[in-house]
Amino acid sequence: MGLLPTEIKVNVEGDVEVALSALGGSGRPMTMRRIWFAEERNGVAEGRMPLLHGGVIVRFRMGGSPDDLTVKLRPCTREQLVGRFSAPFETDPSKYKIEEDWSGNRRVVAASLTHAHPPGALADAVKPGADPAASIDAAQDQFLHACAPDVRLDGLVALGPVHSTKADDVPLDDLEVDLEAWSVAGLRFLEVSTRVQPEGEDDLEKFTARAERKQRELQDAVRGRGVELSEHTDGKTRRVLTALAAAEQR
Repeated sequence: MGLLPTEIKVNVEGDVEVALSALGGSGRPMTMRRIWFAEERNGVAEGRMPLLHGGVIVRFRMGGSPDDLTVKLRPCTREQLVGRFSAPFETDPSKYKIEEDWSGNRRVVAASLTHAHPPGALADAVKPGADPAASIDAAQDQFLHACAPDVRLDGLVALGPVHSTKADDVPLDDLEVDLEAWSVAGLRFLEVSTRVQPEGEDDLEKFTARAERKQRELQDAVRGRGVELSEHTDGKTRRVLTALAAAEQR
């Protein structure tokens, strides 16, 4: 496997609407979605998140066109991505990606298999008392068995919804960024992200240097518009799941 595409992210706290406007998101087309995550029911009841702590994310997104269900390993190693899952592929309605995920000093490999569904097809999977794992398809099940064989998807509960508002491909200085605001359980924050793709002449040293330059440019572009970067080191998924699990216990 060669160089991996890299997604670079920064988070913004405070007044999200002001930040969206300052970063050029106001007036642009927005995608509104509701997002659920699946976790182990007994673990959540005990204040634990076994799937997340095991590097497994099961995510349902609804309200887009299409809706989708994603099974993701993050962090993972390239060595554990075996067989057909050692390289990206796309077979409608599924897409398998492997990429690096950079946030601050944190750099991890993430592998995700997303299955697109018709709008509304996943609604029953996140209802109270439902089994979210029932909607995981055969390829996603194979992905987990092959690459995370110790993971068990028994007795899951859907946590959510998280309300997401996203604007894609927003010009920001010399960058194109995605702006995604998440709101749930008293949390509201904005993620600003950009992607760096390997190019033909890149080796690891060249690509890493270019990605690090893009990371600095992203941080400087956000700060240059008077928007403060979050000091939280946890990613948005961990923060949201922690808040949702705590709300579930009340």
